[in-house]
Amino acid sequence: MSEEDKSNSTQNASKSNKAEQKEESWGYDLYPERRGTFTPKLSNILIGKEGKEGIEKFKCEKNVYECVKNSPIVKVMMAALKSSGCPVDIRRHISCEVCDYSVSGGYDPELNQIVVCQNVSTRKGMVQGVLAHEMIHMFDYCRNDLNFKNMEHLACSEIRAANLTHCSFVSAWSQGDASWTKIKQAHQDCVKTKALYSVMAVRQIGKAEAVDVIEKVFPKCYADLEPIGRRIRRNSDDMLRAFKEAAYYGYE
Repeated sequence: MSEEDKSNSTQNASKSNKAEQKEESWGYDLYPERRGTFTPKLSNILIGKEGKEGIEKFKCEKNVYECVKNSPIVKVMMAALKSSGCPVDIRRHISCEVCDYSVSGGYDPELNQIVVCQNVSTRKGMVQGVLAHEMIHMFDYCRNDLNFKNMEHLACSEIRAANLTHCSFVSAWSQGDASWTKIKQAHQDCVKTKALYSVMAVRQIGKAEAVDVIEKVFPKCYADLEPIGRRIRRNSDDMLRAFKEAAYYGYE
């Protein structure tokens, strides 16, 4: 083998190794209990940060149950998933777990399971937000056959979840995406920011690459309001309206 061939072979091997590393980097270690790597630390137990996992799990599961039974937006998503051929069994498809404190929940497409971070989402309102957001991902995986290892698919689902369930004017303001002089643009900027952080949390990529893929798919994905049919604003009747309108979409 010539020196040039050896060089090309080395470069190809290097590219292959980088590709494998990027494939393996699917998701940071944000869910240690799921990965079997969580062990309470004595220092955290002494300060009360850890050591109450059983109590946290019980409270979390109680909040999940109450949201599934009573939350209009969660009930809409449950009905939409059922109508799409993917009924949700809360014992199988929703799991309360210990997570990294940087996340409040997540969706595991390999197990088709929503993770509610019991040590972060400690209030019912937070659990409702996690369930609604992650059920958008579950709906996309079920209805649209998304591949979450495809960057464009991932970005689209994150855009939809932020668009439908997250970005009120108050949320946009808190993220620095809103001002009284650009109210009309605030929601779109909030959605892009939320999607950006979510994509970067799931995949080990640079900000520029994440921004590029979000901008590429944004117009189409931002316009897709399925299955809720409207953007949910904070402190409004939008959730109840979406629940009442669900029958028009065949979700009941």
